[in-house]
Amino acid sequence: MKDISVVLWNGETTKVNAQSTFNEILKEINPQLAQKALAVKANGFKKDLYDVPQEGDKIEAITFDSEEGKEIFFHSTSHLMAQAVQELYPGTKLAIGPAIAEGFYYDFDTEHTFTPDDFPAIEGKMKELAKKDLPFQRKVVKKEEAVRLFESKGEIYKVELLNEITDEEVSLYLQGDFIDLCRGPHLPSTKKIKAFKLLSVAGAYWRGNEKNKMLQRIYGTSFNSQEALTQYLDMLEEAKRRDHRKIGKELDLFSFHDEGIGFPFFHHKGMIIRNLLENFWREEHRKQGYQEIKTPIILNKALWIQSGHWDHYKENMYFTKIDDQDFAIKPMNCPGGILVYKNKLHSYKEFPMRVAELGLVHRHELSGVLNGLFRVRSFTQDDAHIYMMPNQIKQEVQNLIEFEGFFYRTFGFDFHIELSTKPENAMGSDEIWEKATSSLKDALDEKKLSYKINEGDGAFYGPKIDFHLKDCLGRSWQCGTIQLDFLMPELFDLYYINQLGEKDRPVMLHRTILGSLERFIGILIEQFAGLLPTWIAPVQVRLLPIADRHISYGKDLEKTLNDQGIRVELDENNDKIGAKIRNAELQKIPYMLIFGDKEIDDNLVRVRKQGKGDLGPSTVDSFIQKIHLEIKNKTLP
Repeated sequence: MKDISVVLWNGETTKVNAQSTFNEILKEINPQLAQKALAVKANGFKKDLYDVPQEGDKIEAITFDSEEGKEIFFHSTSHLMAQAVQELYPGTKLAIGPAIAEGFYYDFDTEHTFTPDDFPAIEGKMKELAKKDLPFQRKVVKKEEAVRLFESKGEIYKVELLNEITDEEVSLYLQGDFIDLCRGPHLPSTKKIKAFKLLSVAGAYWRGNEKNKMLQRIYGTSFNSQEALTQYLDMLEEAKRRDHRKIGKELDLFSFHDEGIGFPFFHHKGMIIRNLLENFWREEHRKQGYQEIKTPIILNKALWIQSGHWDHYKENMYFTKIDDQDFAIKPMNCPGGILVYKNKLHSYKEFPMRVAELGLVHRHELSGVLNGLFRVRSFTQDDAHIYMMPNQIKQEVQNLIEFEGFFYRTFGFDFHIELSTKPENAMGSDEIWEKATSSLKDALDEKKLSYKINEGDGAFYGPKIDFHLKDCLGRSWQCGTIQLDFLMPELFDLYYINQLGEKDRPVMLHRTILGSLERFIGILIEQFAGLLPTWIAPVQVRLLPIADRHISYGKDLEKTLNDQGIRVELDENNDKIGAKIRNAELQKIPYMLIFGDKEIDDNLVRVRKQGKGDLGPSTVDSFIQKIHLEIKNKTLP
């Protein structure tokens, strides 16, 4: 038998039998790694363990510890679920069943209406199939053969997908009697799927088009151990407790109404949070030399054609007519900001020119994806557009990385960075994109920052650096972005006067930090479970008189604290003190000041802090000094 050379994950070159599978190679070289392996990468391409290598392949095992490993694990579990559903509900047609960030789903077309009551039966069948140790077998066939196969099974959705594939051959995956259209790769067998849980069911239009049939989508997750699954389910329960939609209602921060689906209504206390965030944002931008502007919400269609949004984004835009002309409600602030730049002549001496806007934008989102403040149809972007000379790019990007990090650390967030490159629908030449991408990469590398590359995930006009925040539950939230743009200055014929007195083309940076103000508020609510840092809490102190006769003392305290700029409420309800404390705790108020006969006689208050309990007696002046210091330092709970 012929031997070939392969390169191992440690860089070592070794000879293997040309007919050996990747699984056999791993078992021979590292049995422990073979036990953990779910698939492999050969020269960067993901392959099944049952595949065989080619001469010179560089082999790397894929395990559950990696994102790629989890994706393969989740995807394989979706096939297992689909097999179980078809066995339990004959006649069910399959649509698609991809892996998603925290698990998987599969869309089904069936007469049976799924509810969570069906989950135990489906999970039971999945366990039965998993124990059978069914191999995931890849079979490559002619496209015409696959069409005939799925037509014979009545799988109309698979046939539709096949008819759009231009390749002559396609891959199918079999596990027992079950067969699906899939690129793979998959786990070696169903036995690898140790623990799983079905989580929810929802409606989903075929291919996301509301004109198509509504299918039933079952969501689930899976892990390589029961312990890992239990930890994840515990995290989900904690996430439910922290759900910003629930807390927002309980604390009277915001609401949603059928008269404006997807458009948030901010209440008085919610507006306090918004205003404090905006004030903080404005003050820090002032320190960094930003100019603040405001641009209109509605602008002429011609502007959106010129910017490229019409061709690349119009399905997400809202439109109207004014004086028989077409207008669009802005989904982004950039074109309006560019018009402000063009309004007068600029010199290189002004660069880098930092222009910021808290701009309200509207985007059409399907009702099925709306999710509290996390996914809305109108939101405020904390945008900035920075105009500069090419030789200023690296320094300005590095300044922005520091600036964004300062904001996230203020709220206690860790974060990681991702660099997104040219997408399929990009504007501009490969040369411009390479230049822009290299500029961002150089800025990151010079700062010795680690980052992940997201191939093809850039904006249509330029590559970008994204900031992903990690919350206390380990969840990731994409918030800030830095997008380098050589194209908009060309499209809008922007220029400045350079050192030689000649016209020259500026470079633009598009930048957000909070991203969406609404979404960031939702993230903060969940990060702190509603107990926001004292400086940004809508009510910072609640005064709790023990009896009605102590209310007048409370009113004097209320005025004193108000005069000191402290947001305070006096509880005048005729409740016992225990009930008043409980209510203040439920309302997530950082401090309670309790007073009765003894405190009034000694001109004191008894301080109680949310999460820490009774802190003992204090003079009012001493309490004011301490809370002012906490507010000034933006101390975290």
